[in-house]
Amino acid sequence: MSEAEAVKLSNNGPVTTKSLISSLKQLGVKRGMVLLVHSSLSRLGWVCGGAVAVVKALETILDEDGTLVMPAHSGDLSEPSNWTNPPVPESWFDPIRRTMPPFNRVETPTRGMGVIPETFRKMKGVIRSDHPQVSFVARGKRASYIVDNHELEFGMGEGSPLARLYDLNAYILLLGVSHRNNSSLHLAEYRADFPSRKLCKDGAPIIENGKRVWREFIDYELETEDFETIGKTFEEAFPTTVNRGVVGYGKAVLIPQVELVDFAVEWMTKNRK
Repeated sequence: MSEAEAVKLSNNGPVTTKSLISSLKQLGVKRGMVLLVHSSLSRLGWVCGGAVAVVKALETILDEDGTLVMPAHSGDLSEPSNWTNPPVPESWFDPIRRTMPPFNRVETPTRGMGVIPETFRKMKGVIRSDHPQVSFVARGKRASYIVDNHELEFGMGEGSPLARLYDLNAYILLLGVSHRNNSSLHLAEYRADFPSRKLCKDGAPIIENGKRVWREFIDYELETEDFETIGKTFEEAFPTTVNRGVVGYGKAVLIPQVELVDFAVEWMTKNRK
């Protein structure tokens, strides 16, 4: 959505930090929460102060006892032979592996995450997990526990920030986006037992012992095609567990991560063939 479209959407005036705080509180965001946020700034309407205002509103509510977490994925740092959107010529594979700049927690930008996580990533005091493709960023009381020791293999599984969020009974906030963006459902993929799951070989440029290397590793082929169905089915099955509302001019959903992941594990085990 363009800025002009966001202005047109905001037919009752601009969205402000104050109005964001009010609507987020109404939705159920509370002081002390550990909160994983997936977001689209433009879907909220025209926000005065943009992404900075959204972060400020969230952290004002969470306060010093809370922790704000966002995805900071950089999927372009990956094995080029696996690329499909768009694919590149086979003759490019080796040059890409040899020359792609290595992952750097400070310098590597997010890709496809939106302006809110990219803005949050660069703020003072925000720390980032050390995974070249599926890192997360966090600031707050439990930030280090969440992002430290992110394992390279199976990057959204038991050695990931998603599993640490599960340990902390975190909440998920979908802010103007759908369950297709809900990364916690990937954790369920690792925990579920279904026959269609496949291993794949991946790679990324990293710094190891002070030198750039292309490190190969294994992971599962992850899917998102059924995420909307899983999320909708969960919301229908547990209507009192899910808080739905409007933040700015966009739809918002607040979900307890543990309940959703546990449900998704059972759903995938039963329905993925």
